[in-house]
Amino acid sequence: MTSGTPDRPRILFLSHSHAFGPFRVGSHHYARTLAQRGAGVVHLSTPISLAHRASGRVSRADDAAVPRGPHRDADGVTRLVPRTMLPRPYGPFRVANELRRHGIRPEFDAVLIDQPLLWDDTVRSLTSRLVYRPTDLYPDGVKAQQQRLIVAAADGVIATSAEVLRDLGPLAVPALALENGVDAAHFATPSAETDTRLNVCVYVGALDGRFDWTQLATWAQSNPEVRFVIAGPAAEPQVELPHNVELLGPIAYDDVPALLQGSRVGLLPLSDDPLNAGRSPMKLYEYLSAGLAVVSRETPVIHADESAGVFTYGGSVDAGAALHRALRHPSPNAAGTQRAVAESWDAKTDALAQFIWGLAGR
Repeated sequence: MTSGTPDRPRILFLSHSHAFGPFRVGSHHYARTLAQRGAGVVHLSTPISLAHRASGRVSRADDAAVPRGPHRDADGVTRLVPRTMLPRPYGPFRVANELRRHGIRPEFDAVLIDQPLLWDDTVRSLTSRLVYRPTDLYPDGVKAQQQRLIVAAADGVIATSAEVLRDLGPLAVPALALENGVDAAHFATPSAETDTRLNVCVYVGALDGRFDWTQLATWAQSNPEVRFVIAGPAAEPQVELPHNVELLGPIAYDDVPALLQGSRVGLLPLSDDPLNAGRSPMKLYEYLSAGLAVVSRETPVIHADESAGVFTYGGSVDAGAALHRALRHPSPNAAGTQRAVAESWDAKTDALAQFIWGLAGR
């Protein structure tokens, strides 16, 4: 911890994603690192509602994989995924009431909220230090409305990119842009004197509207000698895919390093979705940690660093050339691995903790 930190502080994360599926998000890593440093950490994520289960948005198998009630993991984080009748922010669900129902004292030295839908009229009373940690752009809708309420009540803001922070407009409280980090040790590739990697390009992550299926298909058609391996849940390609594209479906977080370490290039084919402008994808540094070169659409957050094996493109015209440069980059990508080391979650947690405990609070 840092100077001014309470003895064994109690910290609550109100997060958009739980840790019992294939993905790990920033709040999971911060919670783990803070707990390992001696904090008492509770991580409460978006409730699974009856409506989600009835509509099939959450399958029976996925629901069954999530513990009911508090679950203390090996790192000492107490994880809680509530069950509700209605999705948030509808219905009577309140964070403070849910904590009490499970015997968790609703008093914390700091609360960090990144899920606008978890805001309710009890959250402010849980702590003297309320930090909003936006991870995405919310231009309109319910999340935008909830975000305005959180910003008005927060003691500080930690955004995952300068673009996300800028989108909030003028703020009356301290603010920080702190991009996502990487568990470098988890993804680190074994040292090898010779290049044994296959001619494989890989993507691991969500396959929603922010993924550019058309660009993937174009790359694959133009490079029939290269395998394109795509790992992620609920894949519904928007275009017909060539034979050299392989859809794996979701894979467990612990299995991701082996997949990456057998590839040469990590893909970030971002679509035209405006929400991509503010993304700070953890996959960038996970790819680099595993020794891959990276090819990504350029955004206000992601820029080229070809010496470290990061190649970007502005659109379909130059995307092919960017991929070719990435495929020719030395492999494993030692320079990229070195760059990723500087982006560790330990370093990010140092900055996070310094910001939180530097707040005056209420």
